Formats: sequence, structure tokens, C-alpha cells
Amino acid sequence: MNKKIDQQSADNIRALAVAMVEKANSGHPGGPMGGADFMHILYSEFFNYDPSDMTWAFRDRFFMDAGHLSSLMYAQYYLLGNYSKDDIANFRQWKSNTPGHPEVDVARGIENTSGPLGQGHTMGVGAAIAAKFLQARFGDWMNHKIYGFISDGGVQEEISQGAGRIAGHLGLSNFIMFFDSNDIQLSTSTDEVTSEDTAMKYKAWGWKVITIDGHNHDEIRKALTDANNETERPTLIIGKTVIGKGAVAADGSAFEGHCELHGQPIGHTGADYEKTLLNLGASPEKPFDIFDDVNTFYTNIIKEKTAQATKKKALISAWRKDNEALSNKLDSFLSGELPELDFELISHKAGLATRAASSGVLGYLAENVENMIVSSADLSNSDKTDGFLKKTHALKKGDFSGSFLQAGVAELTMACVANGMALHGGIIPVVATFFVFSDYMKPAIRLSGIQELAVKFVWTHDAFRVGEDGPTHQPVEQEAQIRLLEKLKNHSGNQSFLALRPADSAETSVAWKMALENTNSPTGLILSRQGVKDLPAAEVSRYKEALGAEKGGYLVKEVENPDVVLIANGSEVTTLMEAAEILEAEENIKVNIASVISEGLFRQQTKAYQDSIIPNNIPLFGLTAGLPVNLEGLVGANGKVFGLDHFGYSAPAKVLDDKLGFTGEKVSKEVLAYLKTIKTDK
Repeated sequence: MNKKIDQQSADNIRALAVAMVEKANSGHPGGPMGGADFMHILYSEFFNYDPSDMTWAFRDRFFMDAGHLSSLMYAQYYLLGNYSKDDIANFRQWKSNTPGHPEVDVARGIENTSGPLGQGHTMGVGAAIAAKFLQARFGDWMNHKIYGFISDGGVQEEISQGAGRIAGHLGLSNFIMFFDSNDIQLSTSTDEVTSEDTAMKYKAWGWKVITIDGHNHDEIRKALTDANNETERPTLIIGKTVIGKGAVAADGSAFEGHCELHGQPIGHTGADYEKTLLNLGASPEKPFDIFDDVNTFYTNIIKEKTAQATKKKALISAWRKDNEALSNKLDSFLSGELPELDFELISHKAGLATRAASSGVLGYLAENVENMIVSSADLSNSDKTDGFLKKTHALKKGDFSGSFLQAGVAELTMACVANGMALHGGIIPVVATFFVFSDYMKPAIRLSGIQELAVKFVWTHDAFRVGEDGPTHQPVEQEAQIRLLEKLKNHSGNQSFLALRPADSAETSVAWKMALENTNSPTGLILSRQGVKDLPAAEVSRYKEALGAEKGGYLVKEVENPDVVLIANGSEVTTLMEAAEILEAEENIKVNIASVISEGLFRQQTKAYQDSIIPNNIPLFGLTAGLPVNLEGLVGANGKVFGLDHFGYSAPAKVLDDKLGFTGEKVSKEVLAYLKTIKTDK
């Protein structure tokens, strides 16, 4: 223990954060100055990882919640050799490795993308669940820790309640979170917005809570030691810190604890930039240098961390030799490799709701995919994830041998937890709720897309046919919102989300196949509450024909020289079948029907394939239980989409179908009316 070098290291972190923000003329210097002491002690003495193998699966993990404190992370990791001086000097600049808010970059130590407050630490909870799940299957040697870092704003965000409740309820003793409690936020001091007792709140959720002076290295050290020794509860370390610690004014007097230090360069506040750097031991001429003694100290730290990891790897190697089958299974989990699955083996009763067909698939997956964790927001018997639950049991404190997470009524929390599981690795996370409540999940869905995480979202009760529950439970505009993500590319240049709304049981099986095979982005399955007639098999088997959905869209009914192509997805495909029977029998109109489960995926096919399914020289008619925009891109400017442009109503599903025009007979009349306009135009 060397108090001088510890202080120098923390001050070096402070100086680097101040310089980064000042040069960028943008950022948040005050928080990093306050959190520097904790970060230094954590990474120099407690954090276990391999500097020579940053993606080592059994490393400790650090989940930043307060993404605006990115300069704190970059400065700390610069001392550890993960960033270059140029990286630090180009903070927040185009194509730099140091963006304004941290973006997942495991090779440099960034475990999660953060910025929207509350989500970062909740992803940490998910990672802790994943680690406990794997530990229960492979042994207590998998004892790595998950650390979180949260600010006053993150504690205030409503999602913190869900994260705190779940972590405490499950006894996530491997989760340790530091609360940088400086009583200052962006525009006010915290006493203007809250008077809660944060420590008591977390204690009530079942957490171990330790309150310390966040600048006292001995207190930080003891708190982290106690947290690492805790075996029953997650730990919250409340570090009382001073925002802008070390900042001084032009006359050399202290300028700390002020709100204005939160979100702007300190040179724009009452503090003086150069005097502050000098106060921290840095050179204003060389603000991005690592102090000589600190550099020597951290060079030795890196060697020590590497040596410790080598010892741990030797223990793991010995375990692998003694447990070859388990070792191979663990490797398959971590690689994302799927076991051999035959979805055609899954039999479905006739006319099932697609949520019920999904239940059958989940039952099959529960018996064949051992690293899947399914979660439901208190709806397992309604979103039919109970098909999975019946083959396993729920996770609970002290027993992570099950594979089902009862998340409670907390859709956003549940989705963020799933993101954390995916970030940890080794887990295939599935989350389920009613489609209308995807509204509560949107922030996490977005971060899932940005981070390219293979989370599977299951949304049931997909349309106005929820009926008696009324408009609050009827998703009319949700599909349009979700499908926008199919049009949005991630930073890898790929479709950021895959949205699948299957037409019948066979397509539901195929949709699950597609979801599991999609390992580079999140997938959403949009499923019906009501029973849906199975589409007829033209030749071989309905399942084999439904494999056409893997191209995003295919013909479920095809004739030579059709007069019109009808387009839909989900349960509306069956309605189009009924309409086609009427049109052919009564009007002698030849009809093709396209089931387009995913427009985004369909648009990735060759132009020739797209034209073979939806030609541009034939009248095109779309049917959707949501906003017409769902299909307008497919039918084009000359096509017609029949959909809803208003909220739903409370009534039985069949009554709504009739009143709103979604019966075969009424849709056939809409098609006829459209075709008449085409003839008139000609």
C-alpha cells in the first residue's frame, strides 16, 4: 500500500478527464474527478482480468451506468494500456476510439454501451444472473465478479427499482455496485428533486449497503473487501464524493462541489483549467501524459494482473482435463454454437394461436437448448412462455439450476437484464410480454440493436383482436415502430433488428428457427392471441413450404398470370386466403398471396427474387391489422393497403373483425374496389 502513488494515480485520472473534456470542448469533467479514487483502487487491487487476453470469458466485468462519465473509464484504461495517447486526445471526435458515451468494446475494457441512465447497471444485473447460471452448471471456480458504477441520476431513473428488486430477490452476491453519491446532477442539486433514503431503499430490497467517504482509499479498500466476501446479497457501496474534486479557481482557491462542473469543460466554469491541472500534478503543456511514477506503478499492475490470470487459467485447465464433457459443453455455450435442432419434429394442433404454437416450440427448446434463459413480465401463462417453464423451474436465491426468470411487472428492466446476459456471453436470453407493452421496452430494444445483441423478444396479443381488454391493450401502431428498426442499420452495416410476425403454426416454428440462427442482432417474434387457421400445404409439407419465410417473404398461394397479388403477415394472411376464395369463385379473379414475415429481410434478397414474389407490373393489395404504413413500402405508390388509422375498441375479437372490416368477405370487397380504381385509371 502506497498512499502517495495511490493519490498520484487518482489525480492523474482526474487530470486526464479534465484535459479530454477541455480539448473536446464537450463532456462531463466533474463526475470523473469525483469517481477517480474508487476506479483506481478497484482496478489496481481488486479487478481480475487478463491484460493480454481482454476477451477472456472468466474475467471480472465492469458495467458503467453513468455513460456521461466516459472520460473516467478512458483515463483509467489508458493507465492500464488499453488506449493510446492519441485515443485520449481525440475524445468525442469523428471515428475516435473514445466516443462521448462508452460503446461496447471488450478489447479495450468497455463491456457495455451506456448513456441512457439506469440501463447500464441493469445490464450488469443481467450479467450477474448469467454468471450465476453458468456457475451452477460448471462449478464454483466460475466466481468472477460483476461491478457496476451508478450516479445520482441512475438511481433516480425508474428502472433502478426493477434492477434493485431483482438483484436483491435473487441474492446476486457476485454483483457489486459503486454509487457515486455527490449530491449534484446536471441542472440542480439532488436535494431539490429527492429526499429518499437510498441506503434504506436498497436494504429493503435485500442488498448489503456500505456507506463510505468516496475519496478515502482505505475506506474504499475495506468496502470492496467486504463486498467480495459477501455470499448472500448484492452490495451497494455508497461513496460520498465531491464533484470536481481537485478543481481550483484562478486564485488557487478550491472550486469543488458546484453544479456547473457536471456537464461542461471546467474552463467554462468558475474553475481555472491550467491551475487545476497544476493542482493535480499535471503539466498544462502535456496534459495527456501519464505521470512517470504512475506509469511505472501501472506497468507493474499489468504484469501482476497477467500473472494472476495465468494462475487462474491453470486451475481452469485442470478442471477441463477432469471434466471433458462439461468443458466441451461450456465451450459450446460461450461460442454461441447451437445444438442440432429439427423444428419439423415439433407438432402443432390445428388452428392454434401463434402464441400457442410458440409455446410448443419453447417446450422443445427447453429440452434441447440448455443455455437458454426465458423471462416473462408476469405473463408466462398468457404469453405462453409457460411452455418453457413447464420443462424447467424459475431461478431463485441460492438455486440457479433453473432456466426461467420471473421478472415481475417490469418490462424495461427485463429487457435490459436480457441485454446484460447477452453481453456476458454463454446465454441465449428470451424475454416476453404483450406486444403493446413493447412501448415500455423501447429504450432497451434500441440499445440491444446498437450493441448487436442476439436477444429474442417474444410479443404476444399482437393486434386489435385482444378485444375485450380495449384500446389500452391493442397494439395498432407498435408494429410500425418495431419495423422501423428493420430499416435502421447498426454500425456493422447490417439490419439492426429482425421483426417476425408469422402467419400460422408452421411459420412460427420457422420464425423461432430464424430467431435462434440470428446471432448478430435482436429478433422480435410478434404472435397472435387468437387461433389462426393453418395455411394449406400446396405440395410437400407446410413446414417445408414455410421455410420460404427465411427469405423474409414468399408465396403461400400461387397461380399463373395472377390478376392481383395480396400481401400480409401474421393472422391477416389467413384472412387473405378467405378473401381469395371468394374472389376466385365469384369474380373469376386469379390471386397470388405473399406472406412477408419480415420486410427488412425480404429487401436483402436479390431483385429477381423480390420481383418474383411481388412484381411491380401487377396490382398489389396489402392487409394489416396495424397502421397501413406497415405494408406501404411493399405495395408501392400504386398499390392499396387496408389497415387501421385509429385506436381499437372493446369488444370480442370476432365482433371487431367484422366491425373493422377484417373478414374474408369484407376484404374481398376492398380488393374489388381497388381493382376497379385500377381499371378506371387505365
